[in-house]
Amino acid sequence: MLDILKYSAAWLFQVMKHFEERLHPMPDTPALPATGRAWHLASRPVGWPKPEDFALVEAEIPTPGEGQVLVRNTYLSVDPYMRGRMSDAKSYAAPYALGEAMQGGAVGEVVASRAEGLAVGDHVLHGLGWREYALVDAEGAVTVDAQAAPLSAYLGVLGMTGLTAYAGLLRTAAFKEGDTVFVSGAAGAVGSQVGQLAKLKGAARVIGSAGSDEKVALLLEEYGFDAAFNYKSGPVGRQLREAAPDGIDVYFDNVGGEHLEAAIGSLNRGGRIAVCGMISVYNNTEPAPGPRNLARLIQTRGRIEGFLVGDHYDLQPEFVREVGPWVASGELKYRETVAEGIENTLEAFLGVLRGDNTGKMVVKL
Repeated sequence: MLDILKYSAAWLFQVMKHFEERLHPMPDTPALPATGRAWHLASRPVGWPKPEDFALVEAEIPTPGEGQVLVRNTYLSVDPYMRGRMSDAKSYAAPYALGEAMQGGAVGEVVASRAEGLAVGDHVLHGLGWREYALVDAEGAVTVDAQAAPLSAYLGVLGMTGLTAYAGLLRTAAFKEGDTVFVSGAAGAVGSQVGQLAKLKGAARVIGSAGSDEKVALLLEEYGFDAAFNYKSGPVGRQLREAAPDGIDVYFDNVGGEHLEAAIGSLNRGGRIAVCGMISVYNNTEPAPGPRNLARLIQTRGRIEGFLVGDHYDLQPEFVREVGPWVASGELKYRETVAEGIENTLEAFLGVLRGDNTGKMVVKL
């Protein structure tokens, strides 16, 4: 996880001012509290996570050793993939250990340092979230510029979220100018960026699904989607056919289930499906039935491919060149849902699974 966050943010060095590398002995720092709070996994959830599966634990704040920094976290990221790490099933990321602090993206301020190139007062991105204070090895921290962008943006549009959207659309789904694109979970952090990227790159039509009328309005009025629908208002297949009567060329899947089946049903010849996530099945206790129309892939010569952002870091320079200016100019818009206080981190995470968030969900400490 630390490597993922380190490399997903590495491109930020190309758009930030350069920092002189310095060797910092342990500096004098303002008085710190003796203890800090962190969320631990108390038991592995079955089905939907419950409050009793977690514990907010107070522990002594550690002192940095050689090559380490102590970071006071400012923002924490909560993301759907974290649900998988709460299980001990084999996956692409190690499961969270029971009785230990959980991990996730975070950005904060260095308050003590014994690491070359990292000074007290620097802001860094790292992978030890779900806690107020983090003891971070220098190689697991990436310096970010708090003046260039809001700190929270480095957990979303300027970080792993943005690269996920870019790599999934352009490489995995092999997007081409003139394609018709369908995005599920389109008001979320990744989905909203996918739809806007498709428009900026010349899509003929972009369709999004979301879970409320307010989110549908956001897709149409702010993010520039050509069509959008509330998947709770009727069958997804019917609503998709109405929004894309000539079919779709690309489907970016954040949801799975009924959405995936509907997309296969509307897929044009040579269509591509990029599977980023399947949030609709993350809390199932029994295997979800697969789409019933997979045979249509034979007719359409269609393709389904899953992907992880960690496989596509070679795209970072290209991502910087194209997306950075769009974010800076406001052509690519983003939103955040912000929860306040570490005590609300668990509820923020559950809110992501329910789809309560618009854009990236972050926790402000």
